[in-house]
Amino acid sequence: MAVKPNRLLGRALLAIAVASTASACASADSQRPAPRPEAAATAKIDAPLARPAVPANVALDRLFAADLHQSLALDPLGALQQGKRVPTSQFLLLFTPQLARERREANSRLLSELGDIAPDQLDEGHRISRAVMLDAKQAEQALLSPESLALTEVQPFNHFGGFHVSYPELSSPGSGLVLENAGDFELLIERHSALPKVFDAAIARFREGMAAGTTEPRLTVDNMITQINALLAQPVDRSPFMSPARSFPESMSPAQRNQMRHDLHDVTAKVVYPAYRNLRRFLAEEYRPVARETVGLSALPGGMALYRRLVRMNTTLDLDPAAVHELGLGEVARIQRDMDRVKGELGFTGPLRAFFDHVRTDPKYHPRTEAELSEGFRAIGRKVDELAPRYFLHLPRTPLQIQSYPPYRAKFEAGGSYAQGSPDGRLPGTFFFNTYDLKSRFLTGIATLYLHEGAPGHHFQISLAQENTTLPDFQRFGGNTAYIEGWALYAETLGYEMGFYKDPMQHWGTLDDEMLRAMRLVVDTGLHTKGWSRDQAVDYMLANSGMGRSDAEAEVDRYVAIPGQALSYKIGALTIQRLRKEAEAALGGRFDIRQFHDQILGSGALPMQVLEAKVRRWIAANR
Repeated sequence: MAVKPNRLLGRALLAIAVASTASACASADSQRPAPRPEAAATAKIDAPLARPAVPANVALDRLFAADLHQSLALDPLGALQQGKRVPTSQFLLLFTPQLARERREANSRLLSELGDIAPDQLDEGHRISRAVMLDAKQAEQALLSPESLALTEVQPFNHFGGFHVSYPELSSPGSGLVLENAGDFELLIERHSALPKVFDAAIARFREGMAAGTTEPRLTVDNMITQINALLAQPVDRSPFMSPARSFPESMSPAQRNQMRHDLHDVTAKVVYPAYRNLRRFLAEEYRPVARETVGLSALPGGMALYRRLVRMNTTLDLDPAAVHELGLGEVARIQRDMDRVKGELGFTGPLRAFFDHVRTDPKYHPRTEAELSEGFRAIGRKVDELAPRYFLHLPRTPLQIQSYPPYRAKFEAGGSYAQGSPDGRLPGTFFFNTYDLKSRFLTGIATLYLHEGAPGHHFQISLAQENTTLPDFQRFGGNTAYIEGWALYAETLGYEMGFYKDPMQHWGTLDDEMLRAMRLVVDTGLHTKGWSRDQAVDYMLANSGMGRSDAEAEVDRYVAIPGQALSYKIGALTIQRLRKEAEAALGGRFDIRQFHDQILGSGALPMQVLEAKVRRWIAANR
């Protein structure tokens, strides 16, 4: 599963993609210090180096500060994830035409003001920040166009990270939610009381799509209904909405605690649960009968053009989907050759497809208990902690915890994911692993999954960015998927140097995961540009990897829900791998892997072209 940073999480739907981009473009306090010289880079490849002009730097900082306020005001969910106290009036903007209009107007103003600041009048740290924001705002502008909104606004959420799933998480401690005093609990209860109006706004948008013939695929509607069923099946006392009542701040008196516990239970039982029942009734009785049977964007008028915009947003590159499809086919063939060698090391002499079936069915490749799976991840985590100083100059202060998904989420999640901790490190980051349908989980993928979702993958990248107060907020808390997921996939490859893949079982696991990212290039483009069906996509993944059917179906359903996002992993990783090879070739014995990683991680999540410029300047400076 994808990371759930503020971003992105995010962070991840057609409609939410716009909100995520807005959140990613929140910026910094105007009094921030300049970035460290070794972490700075050009933000505009052809911009000449010039003596810093303080007025331009100050003007850009003021623009960042103004955009921070504006962007968070227009992204209530992103603000909640950042630990902001979101007023109910702001929460009620969700899914309204007013919010879309205000986002579009804010984007237009920002781009105009950003264009008034010449990059050659900025120091290098500000120049790279300007380029990052410009790239994000231009991608956002394309998704805020009337042509895009005609498709995205009328599909306000779906089963993959949709509001109906994320809201329970954002109502629980550990999600960024601020609960420090009785006032914070009162605000939470007030927000719960407003939930029916937010769902009504979403239903109104769904109905607009029904009238226009633009609906979610039926399979995503069925998944949403199942998710709501699972949530409503939980007794109110054990629901995520009651979790704040299990741990009150010390500042609250016993009387306040009793009152808040009572009020929270009351609003959950009398407002929140009925609102979910009403949403379920609409989806099942009104929306599902008219939902489309097709799954790809190309089935919708204007869908192909929207897909190109989503590819641009997720990869930060203008890519031809047909070329991406061919790249994926080539990568699949290459990885299969490596797989053929490793299966021999595991003692299997038959054809590769037969080995896929062998891995799926032989009990030795699967955990027998949840405890066995849990301990496997924890053992890898201890070894990474031991080795990390050899590869990184800076380590996160934020701790990392390991836990399984809660039951109501597990069926609809992939094998693992990461949820960020708090910027101050008080709340740990979390590596989630999946124990649903345990017999379909693999012991072979333990190392590579932890390296990607935990450390040094998402946890290092997201935590180091959040902890770096020299960066503007949109670089600390936002980012693009190609960088974020590309880094995590690159982090998997460090398992070779760390020695994890000397074990053929774990070597097979990382090849199988690399195959997943290569297949994504084929399947995502196949679904959204070539008319592939869900069954066709699932069959392709089962034929070319050792995935279990549950994982393959969850993956395909994810690509249906968030077109283009799955391309970012391989595109981003290939970029970082190419830059490392360039640095090793140019620097020879002067190459230091710790310094290279510091360059990659030192400025937050960068668009691919900006990252290339930064690394190449570092190479030139160290020759």
